[in-house]
Amino acid sequence: MDLLIDVPVLVAAKQKMPMIKVLVEDPRAGEVRVKMFASGVCHSCLHAYDGSHATPMPMILGDEGSGIVESVGSGVTTLVPGDHVIISWLLNCGTCPPCRDGKPAHCWAPSPFGALLDNTQRFKNAETGEPVLHYGPATYAPYTVVPESSAIKIRKDMPLDKAALIGCSVTTGFGSVTNAAGARPGESVAIVGCGGVGLNAVQGARVAGANPIIAIDTSDAALQMAKKFGATHLINASRDDVVAETLKICPRGVNHSIAAVGSTKAMQNGVEILGSGGTMVILGAPPNGAVLEIDPIFILGKERGIRGSKYGSSNPHVEFPMLIELYLAGKLDLDSLVTGNYRIDQSNEAFEILAQGGAGRGLITFDQ
Repeated sequence: MDLLIDVPVLVAAKQKMPMIKVLVEDPRAGEVRVKMFASGVCHSCLHAYDGSHATPMPMILGDEGSGIVESVGSGVTTLVPGDHVIISWLLNCGTCPPCRDGKPAHCWAPSPFGALLDNTQRFKNAETGEPVLHYGPATYAPYTVVPESSAIKIRKDMPLDKAALIGCSVTTGFGSVTNAAGARPGESVAIVGCGGVGLNAVQGARVAGANPIIAIDTSDAALQMAKKFGATHLINASRDDVVAETLKICPRGVNHSIAAVGSTKAMQNGVEILGSGGTMVILGAPPNGAVLEIDPIFILGKERGIRGSKYGSSNPHVEFPMLIELYLAGKLDLDSLVTGNYRIDQSNEAFEILAQGGAGRGLITFDQ
């Protein structure tokens, strides 16, 4: 039956989200309903909140979370109520050739913004009956409905609050280095932007054996966190010439740069510090209409490359369990990522702190 929840709903950009009573439908065929345990506070959602990315409304935000399966729809074979899961924000079909090949980011199924794969919603305003849209998996809802393929079963001894972070920022940042860039031991990696995603790119570089690992940001606090996570060199972009300082460390340029912030200036720096055969991986989403100007001769002459990476170019069904094993073995630091803890009715405060440039990751936890 439908469940009644109180949830913050985005009804207008640049305005606080009111808590609204919403009904959550039962899962349909091939879907599961998850009782959320925790959800990370993500920059992608901030872009919707502050209006820098055009977003339909009313909408429930949240693209990073963990929880426990509450009920399953018909045809679900891999999950049962009580399973612990991390939610993948890739609402992929799980059956097309790219999905079967372990590349869900390339899923052929239409992924309508604001809805599930069948282009319908599972939320509705309890008073008006009006549909309420999904921001991906809508993990700010105490209960949410997602496709079976987007709920990844995990071992029950993994703390669910830390597991939530793997749902987006950890996988995206870590995989940008290990999957998209393919960094090898001894190769140089520069991470431009050390927010929640960038810090995990630093961790990915450390685990990959990269050296040096250069962290670049405008915040000294973020840079100090990057050092804790494995950066060997720090550059403050608000004070220093990023290109000149990077070339002092790596005179021939870096093997890999990761643009982990949606700033075209950061991306420009990421290209200009590349050495011969180097590749910049773009992770950060810039505002609508942003344009990156690149000299093609600079790219052509030394076989430099630029590529995008969606979700760390990962297969969540493989990546999530692997990252959990690294965490439980003490090789991946999730504990230090969390710098703010919030209740769901404090989500506006969480966004405001994130907008001010707070280092690390905010985490919303739900009543259990």
